[in-house]
Amino acid sequence: MADIEYNATGRRKSSIAQVFMKPGTGSITVNKKSLNDYFPYETMKMIIQQPLSVVAVTGKYDINVRVKGGGFSGQASAIRHGISRALLQVNSDFRTKLKKEGLLTRDPRVVERKKYGLKGARARFQFSKR
Repeated sequence: MADIEYNATGRRKSSIAQVFMKPGTGSITVNKKSLNDYFPYETMKMIIQQPLSVVAVTGKYDINVRVKGGGFSGQASAIRHGISRALLQVNSDFRTKLKKEGLLTRDPRVVERKKYGLKGARARFQFSKR
């Protein structure tokens, strides 16, 4: 019997992560690089592994991720969202634990667009009375 592969998509800001998860030794690969090579900060690695530790399946699944767009922080959160969704396919009983930690909610905050006549989204040019 072939191993079952679970896949899900996670999003955050402008980052999109496709997560492919199958039973294995616990290796995490991001864009064909190991987790340690791709993410320089320990906090990012903790964010990514959070859903696995919440449902106590750390080291039981090999995770392969394709992520694009955004920066490190957005990508890490997108991967976390994707892993959480993939874990639901593994076992639907995980839903209560993941939901309680807020891992299934897609963070809707995105960068506000720049408006014409302004310096940024809301920042204005300095006003001169005279």
